[in-house]
Amino acid sequence: MISRRMFLKGLGCAVLGAISAPAYAIGVEPFRLTVKEYRLTPPRWPKDLQLTAALIADPHICDPWMNLERLKFVVGRTNALKPDIILMLGDYVASHKWQYDAIPPQEWADIFGDLNAPLGTHAILGNHDWWDDHEAQLTGRGPTKYGQALLNAGIPLYQNRAERFTKDGKAFWLAGLDDQLALFPSRKRKRKYWRGMDDLTGTLDQVIDDAPVLLMAHEPDIIRKVPSRVSLSVSGHTHGGQIDVMGYKPAFPKKHGKDHIYGHIIETEGTTLMRHLSLRTNPRHLIVSGGLGCSILPVRFGVPPEITLVHLGAAKTAS
Repeated sequence: MISRRMFLKGLGCAVLGAISAPAYAIGVEPFRLTVKEYRLTPPRWPKDLQLTAALIADPHICDPWMNLERLKFVVGRTNALKPDIILMLGDYVASHKWQYDAIPPQEWADIFGDLNAPLGTHAILGNHDWWDDHEAQLTGRGPTKYGQALLNAGIPLYQNRAERFTKDGKAFWLAGLDDQLALFPSRKRKRKYWRGMDDLTGTLDQVIDDAPVLLMAHEPDIIRKVPSRVSLSVSGHTHGGQIDVMGYKPAFPKKHGKDHIYGHIIETEGTTLMRHLSLRTNPRHLIVSGGLGCSILPVRFGVPPEITLVHLGAAKTAS
């Protein structure tokens, strides 16, 4: 039989938990910073080509959740990891109303300009970087004012293009897609459906030799269309679910029985027929970063902000 004292104690713990969990999700976890590391040698990536890539995804810059001081801290922490290359995966701006005045894009872009790696810093755009630019929505053309700020800061922007690099005398390609949800439906703009600005086939057409390909794509669901010619795709967009309660991610339900929300994912479903893809189904490897910021609501729970560090050509070989 439960005593009155035990009942009140249990009730008190329940009330405290109900209060403390939201407080933690709003006031603590969004301000944490972790480093998540992956070590793999995906298909078509030479074991003797060792490359460390730091992924910066979804900062959703705004005050107070990701203000300029915090962004400087993220940049300094990233540089301290000494990656060979830094890949910025989009969604630099925040659309939610839970913020103070907007931060001018050139101010945060110049801070990103302080990122430092031997093979440079390279960026793609995310959906919010298109959605928040009214002129780009009207004209249907980029690079958007946020992409232009990155260019002004000396950071190359990949809008459906590929570039060839060498590391220790060995070549690889870095490819980047424009956003897959760039233009939203608008009666005013006579656009009935969502329109992506991505061109996967045209981007991979620029790869002219057999060197491995590393692909940047903001939204991870593109992996179903990515050919096995690509060694590894890296994405953001999901924030790792942003809320994860013992594996339950309410913001991102599974699609087609698949979970492309977070982590190292091996996709084995068939894809559409493209010139770069054989008819045989081959596994394709994807890493989805948990990202840094918040979308819709300034809340993170069970998925702390992260810098994602990917070691390619490492000892562990992915199947």
